[in-house]
Amino acid sequence: MLTLNNLKSPKGAHRNIKRIGRGHGSGQGQQAGKGHKGQKARAGGGVRTGFEGGAMPLYMRLPKKGFSNAPFKTEYAIVSLAQLNDKFDSGEVTREALVEKGLLNGINKRRPIKVLGTGELTKKLTFVKIDKFSKSAKEAIEKLGGEIK
Repeated sequence: MLTLNNLKSPKGAHRNIKRIGRGHGSGQGQQAGKGHKGQKARAGGGVRTGFEGGAMPLYMRLPKKGFSNAPFKTEYAIVSLAQLNDKFDSGEVTREALVEKGLLNGINKRRPIKVLGTGELTKKLTFVKIDKFSKSAKEAIEKLGGEIK
């Protein structure tokens, strides 16, 4: 039985640490792999990323240009006509119905919904409070006498 007093790491999981500055015989004595003097040899020495010895760093010299709308774009939960045809017999298609039938899950439960015209629709359905429809999906729904409210 595995208990706290007999826990063991798997074979090969633990390697001995490199002990530097412990004499010539260790292979890491004298300067302990840091070379001779200088900023990088000191305790806490070194410079931050992008530092160029006091010169104006490249990232500050280059012009800042442009704008990305990516953080503000609207992501839709996608539902296809083929999926709707499989899960619904008739009646209303609402957000609650889509969640109940398993077509929306996770983050998609909160996202606005878009219906795409992929696949075929053979049933008359009424869509209530669905945010967006592709042109082909709208045509297919209206061709069968369905409604978009």
